[in-house]
Amino acid sequence: KEEEELRQRFMAPPVSGLRELRRRRRELRSRMELLIMETQGEVCRALAALDPGASFVVDTWERKEGGGGISCVLQDGEVFEKAGVNVSVVSGLLSEEAARQMRSRGKSLKAKDGKLPFCAMGVSSVIHPKNPHVPTMHFNYRYFEIEEADGTKQWWFGGGTDLTPTYLNEEDAVHFHKTLKEACDKHDLKLYPKYKKWCDDYFYIKHRGERRGIGGIFFDDMDSPSKEEVFQFVKSCAKAVVPCYIPIVKRHCHDSFTPEEKLWQQLRRGRYVEFNLVYDRGTKFGLLTPGSRIESILMSLPLTARWEYMHAPPESSKEAEILEVLRNPKDWVH
Repeated sequence: KEEEELRQRFMAPPVSGLRELRRRRRELRSRMELLIMETQGEVCRALAALDPGASFVVDTWERKEGGGGISCVLQDGEVFEKAGVNVSVVSGLLSEEAARQMRSRGKSLKAKDGKLPFCAMGVSSVIHPKNPHVPTMHFNYRYFEIEEADGTKQWWFGGGTDLTPTYLNEEDAVHFHKTLKEACDKHDLKLYPKYKKWCDDYFYIKHRGERRGIGGIFFDDMDSPSKEEVFQFVKSCAKAVVPCYIPIVKRHCHDSFTPEEKLWQQLRRGRYVEFNLVYDRGTKFGLLTPGSRIESILMSLPLTARWEYMHAPPESSKEAEILEVLRNPKDWVH
């Protein structure tokens, strides 16, 4: 009965198998895998409820080097042009490229004969709606573990949730940020301002001088105060995904829009693609990991986007308004 109940909460059986997760249920790795599976199920069900004509394709895959994943993708719905929610649980040996990327962030990784066993798991999602008045949303929560030459394990969590509107709606921005702030405040009042700033700094398209969106929270390499406390914090953030975003979709998915507004959405999507392919750490790590699944890594890209030469919106327009916020991030909650 319990197994049936668990299966109803998930989109597919867990990568590590339900029996194995049960056997190791006290271990944090197992609890994290259950959390990312539950988060995938919750988000997919919430999105499918808003787009009843469409359905998720559930694609389970295996990685010959160790582990696998579950990709759930909805395409060409009435509400969502493309929505993907991925889970991956992979293990094996870190490639030299990936290890170099981590060392550049200050990680002192001591390899044994040039080998670094690792385990990485996470849930990540990008949702591109059809209507330009519904923002794109991205979230990702992940756990990483590396075993060094002397057998000691380094571990850390990372993640975040952020919003990318085509047009600025202050009410939506405040709702989104307040919901994330409440999730952070349960653990420590210093976390939201710190991770909000980190998010604004991280999703910065340097060559454009603008942020990808209006931010949210972002953190990485989080390994204190304790494994349990960080896990509980990540859990609160994951549970905030549906309440921070779904009410915004409901509010705007039937708004009318003009061809000009649709065009502006396509141009903003182009910026989204630029960030993901040039700067995004997760995309880079995925592309550097042997045996990684390219389709799942590039799931974050929209079905459609546009690049126009020297496009500039008119002064004092709605388009110029969002650009101003992308260039100068705002405090939405005070």
